[in-house]
Amino acid sequence: MPTLNWIGKDKVVNHHQDVPFKVLEHQYNYEFSITNYDVENSGNKIIHGDNLEALKSLLPEYEGKIKCIYIDPPYNTGNEKWVYNDNVNHPKIKKWLGDVVGKQGEDLTRHDKWLCMMYPRIKLLHKLLAEDGAIFISIDDNEQASLKLMCDEIFGGNNFLANFIWNSRKSVSNDAIISLNHNHTLVFVKNTSTFYSNKANFKLKISSEGFSNPNNDPNGIWKADPFDSPGIRPNLTYPITNPNTGVKYLPPKGRCWRTGPEEYQNYLNQNKIIFGKTGKTKPQLKRYYKDALEKGRTPKSIWDNVGTATNGTQEIQNIFGSKKFDTPKPTTFIEQIIDLSTDKNSIILDSFAGSGTTAHAVLNLNKEDGGNRNFIMIEMEDYAETITAERVKRVINGYGEGKKAVAGTGGGFDYYELGKPIFVETQGIASAQRVLNEEIGEQKIREYIYYTETKQHLTREQSKEHKYLLDILNNTGYYFYYEPEELTKLSNETLNIIAEKSEQYIIYADFCLLDKNIMLAKNIIFKKIPRDIKRF
Repeated sequence: MPTLNWIGKDKVVNHHQDVPFKVLEHQYNYEFSITNYDVENSGNKIIHGDNLEALKSLLPEYEGKIKCIYIDPPYNTGNEKWVYNDNVNHPKIKKWLGDVVGKQGEDLTRHDKWLCMMYPRIKLLHKLLAEDGAIFISIDDNEQASLKLMCDEIFGGNNFLANFIWNSRKSVSNDAIISLNHNHTLVFVKNTSTFYSNKANFKLKISSEGFSNPNNDPNGIWKADPFDSPGIRPNLTYPITNPNTGVKYLPPKGRCWRTGPEEYQNYLNQNKIIFGKTGKTKPQLKRYYKDALEKGRTPKSIWDNVGTATNGTQEIQNIFGSKKFDTPKPTTFIEQIIDLSTDKNSIILDSFAGSGTTAHAVLNLNKEDGGNRNFIMIEMEDYAETITAERVKRVINGYGEGKKAVAGTGGGFDYYELGKPIFVETQGIASAQRVLNEEIGEQKIREYIYYTETKQHLTREQSKEHKYLLDILNNTGYYFYYEPEELTKLSNETLNIIAEKSEQYIIYADFCLLDKNIMLAKNIIFKKIPRDIKRF
């Protein structure tokens, strides 16, 4: 398999592991024009902060649980004015910090910067994606080839599913040698074998558009297709008489009928042949909607009529009254992706949230089919609240005026800022020391430790009686023996912190005074705070 190399690649391949883990700080909950600062329960998240750090903060709760990821990253055209800001500890890359990425010729390293920016983010998105999940990445010709090779490396080339072509505009540019009006959307799955075992779930719902039942056919709604097909076959070339007019028809030049005379007669007897709306034209075959459902056939391309960038802009203008955002995707495009790849209870993630189109699409689909999909939006720019979150608020409550008024979808979301890191560096006598950041609160530390041990999200609530127990998993009890105001010592006298019987115990504390033989006999593994708390 071909590989892609660029300046700085060796420095960013594992950069996602060096990114500090920061907690999410809840700001407020929003539902139906009500802002509540104390409740955190909607299931939907809008996060303001660097998307690399925010993706890492999601791992304890969401690793392997995201069914659909859609991202629309910078296309690196030279017009976006994006800035490389990942703090990779290497002189070659540090010199890029804070510089606006320029156009080809002005910035000879712009492709390297883009790949260095994208690689660790795609690595974390890969971790968050469910085994039966899919990621959709929109891009244009500037970086499409590079993105494909990079994702081949991270996901595996065998997990590449498709490159959807989306007609982003209908107009052409008179000043271009070749006017391009399309974008790419690369699709990768997490696990090909899992995907193909569930592929029946990965398909668009069959649209009933164009179907009707003007003659009350007991087989249900239908639409008429020509009875002729390409090719010349003598056994399929015969005269058909219109029973209403007596006019005889032969197939058009270069074509033949779909079936032989006997099968045609069966269709006619079953009322599956019609002769146009007036009954006076050549034969047509009824195509039934129920047959399309049974065979899984989509009546038309799933990318027909999903809207253009112009439609996305019109939506923004109807929501805000002005053009607040450049080149937004239309919600119909994202709805098609979500409809294709999720069920009614899926989690959808967009880590380049922009104007919030993905959240809008999720809310629309939930309203349409009564689903309970959840969205997670991450936006690093300052407009995360004034545009991204504000758009979602208006979609929930309804927007527009007069004939352009759109009813609200209902729903809600929780708004977060990216908070403090779980570890801080303090300068000791000899060197810097890593200590727990107690400002983030004990619960966040407990969740972090449990995740590093089990790769599971801690859902068990802390109780007064068993305050040091995290949870029990696979006959192993996990304990965090921690007091903010004093050092904890694991000893014969403090073994009563073990609240529930297990086959094995992993206990975090500041010190351990237990004899090694006692620990071996009781299957106790001691881990020192903070030295043995893993970083990931």
